[in-house]
Amino acid sequence: MSKQVTGKDAYHIGIISDTHGRLPSSVYMTFENMDLIIHAGDIDTKEVLEELQSIAPVVAVRGNMDFGPWTESLRESETVEVGGLVLYVRHIVGNIPASALVDVVISGHTHRPSITKQKGVLFLNPGSAGLQRYDNPLSVALLHIQDKEPHAQIVELEE
Repeated sequence: MSKQVTGKDAYHIGIISDTHGRLPSSVYMTFENMDLIIHAGDIDTKEVLEELQSIAPVVAVRGNMDFGPWTESLRESETVEVGGLVLYVRHIVGNIPASALVDVVISGHTHRPSITKQKGVLFLNPGSAGLQRYDNPLSVALLHIQDKEPHAQIVELEE
């Protein structure tokens, strides 16, 4: 487990992806009072991570557009335990390790926000917060965990 967040009855997690070097100002208010922010890749600049870290602790993975020395500390995938649930984070979903007992899979890449459940696993893609594509709005997601139950919602961003 790369990170554990414990000690509370309920957790509020901001999920963001595909910022591509741009962080809309509405992210600050949307992610206010979050226990954790997860960035699912295609960050493009270390400044985006620094800005997010000014809001809450951040777990981030490297996306297919993240290059340069600042990305050396970013892994392709991360596993985070929050409130007794295991969250697996990877920019492009691909294969989930067979040994992983995962409750939530968080990804990006498609720029399409989605929340689905398959075989008891919640799959969450917040869409793109930085570049609008395919007529999708700029968006992030909020993940609420209480009593080991995940509840997610997509939040459309204003510029």
